[in-house]
Amino acid sequence: MSQDNAIDHSKRGLFRRFSNKEKIHPLIQQRLPWVDNEAKFVSQCTQCEKCIKACEEEIIVKGDGGFPIVDFSKGECTFCEECANICPDNLFDLTIVSAFSHKISINEGCLAKQSVECRSCSDMCETQAIRFQLVLGNVAQPQINLDVCNGCGGCVAACPTSAISMTLEEQK
Repeated sequence: MSQDNAIDHSKRGLFRRFSNKEKIHPLIQQRLPWVDNEAKFVSQCTQCEKCIKACEEEIIVKGDGGFPIVDFSKGECTFCEECANICPDNLFDLTIVSAFSHKISINEGCLAKQSVECRSCSDMCETQAIRFQLVLGNVAQPQINLDVCNGCGGCVAACPTSAISMTLEEQK
């Protein structure tokens, strides 16, 4: 390899200094959209993997125990309903208004919170649940409107420091 084509490994970890020591993953065992009864899901899911194969975004993966889960680090849910439509076990309730029972949270690993300009999350947010508020003397800071967050997870995969995670929505 010539000197001109050599990789400068010192720059490969540019954003690592801002990220958490532990990689933040979406909710552990995040269940599929429109599944609101965990006990029913675990007792009736036959682990046929049809939902995994049907997912056009390839975000449904096999989780612990072989049950399907959503991995938002792979992308976002487009709410196409293919997982629900193909399920032979009738485990999905498409009448549920909100497909997911989680919302996003942004931790201190966020580049903007470290005074580095980044808006990757808001660029991916179709519902505009994440907006950036201008701050005098600093870069714009993320503001989350949980009322419009649909839990699609698009912001999770887009975040270069894994500072966005999913948390269960408070029951009212």
